[in-house]
Amino acid sequence: MNTQDEIKYQKALKRVKKIKGFYTHAIVYVFVNIMIVFLNVKNLDPGETYFQFKNFLTAFFWGIGLLAHGLSVFVPNWIMGQNWEERKIKEFMEKEKNNQNQWN
Repeated sequence: MNTQDEIKYQKALKRVKKIKGFYTHAIVYVFVNIMIVFLNVKNLDPGETYFQFKNFLTAFFWGIGLLAHGLSVFVPNWIMGQNWEERKIKEFMEKEKNNQNQWN
């Protein structure tokens, strides 16, 4: 495999790992919150309704974290474009090269 193919492969592998990490996070979120709902319903006092804010705190705040994780995985390409990282790296390398040329 040539260098260009290896770079593309490594980038694709990194992206797949990020997506897999998000899906794992989402699955754990669903199962843990189902268990919390089950335990809360099981421990309800007679006549008490489940739909109280305290019963949704974990799902709400963890959901914010899950949303942030999802945005970090899926949104950067929509906002910054497909090759944003590469363009930024080249820009910084060019600036560094120009700065070195000024002092030589």
